[in-house]
Amino acid sequence: MRCLVTGGAGFIGSHLCERLIKEGHEVICLDNFFTGRRENVFQLLDDRRFELLRHDVIEPVLLEVDQIYNLACPASPIHYQYNPVKTVKTSVMGMINMLGLAKRVRARILQASTSEVYGDPEVHPQPEEYWGNVNPIGIRSCYDEGKRIAETLMMDYHRQNKVDTRIARIFNTYGPRMMEDDGRVVSNFIVQALRGEEMTIYGEGQQTRSFCYVDDLVEGLMRLMNTDDVHDPVNLGNPGEFTIKELAEEVMRVCGASAHIKYCPLPQDDPKQRKPDITRALQILNWSPTIPLREGLERTVAYFANRVNVAQDTSA
Repeated sequence: MRCLVTGGAGFIGSHLCERLIKEGHEVICLDNFFTGRRENVFQLLDDRRFELLRHDVIEPVLLEVDQIYNLACPASPIHYQYNPVKTVKTSVMGMINMLGLAKRVRARILQASTSEVYGDPEVHPQPEEYWGNVNPIGIRSCYDEGKRIAETLMMDYHRQNKVDTRIARIFNTYGPRMMEDDGRVVSNFIVQALRGEEMTIYGEGQQTRSFCYVDDLVEGLMRLMNTDDVHDPVNLGNPGEFTIKELAEEVMRVCGASAHIKYCPLPQDDPKQRKPDITRALQILNWSPTIPLREGLERTVAYFANRVNVAQDTSA
């Protein structure tokens, strides 16, 4: 296959590019480097089957490909709230451009959607049939509603133009190549613990999340892409549920740290519960996560320990 991965130099995208190359595919990695980093794909640059393009999905692109993985969009609140209009454009105009490309070249297209389409859920755990509880005018809506519109476009292009679409609703994912300053809870906790800083918890730390290691997610994305006739959304995430305080304690254990916890006000529209119902993924894809939180955190901490040491050496 000739695969296009938009956002391919990002955290999840770079792992996906690596796996696709390993499986023998040709990969075009497209990224505007707003949150993606060239260093994430340095190890692939010498491979003749890999091509790196600096391009923004807001602008059309003409390529010949068999499959499109559309991962282009900042995913952490710090980044997607930095320029909310651009975030909406990336989700909506980028989706239109990628669907137009898929329609022209008859490629199969997978949209990296998000558990954020469920908002602050009133149903727990969240099945794909749940329509969500999203604030359409809140500070998170640029991301939440942008992804919801992208799903609408995917379904309408499939119904109207017979485009071969896939929708993955991705729950919290973590692992190597996360950015140190992206504001997501796993990277925040690890960096704070490694630096001996206070660990910041928003609210009382009783809100819950489910954390999926990036290798498990990539496996799910590829299974979804390569399974026929699955056009409805599919949840991809780890159903193991932890409070934020429990996560902080686990990170401290893995880092061998003993940090003071600082409690801060809970951000607007921050979900109180988040846990995927992965029944559909189990039934259709025979997929479920295999890497437990402790093992995934150990791998992630090893990556961050190297980066934090480098940063400290550079500033010394």
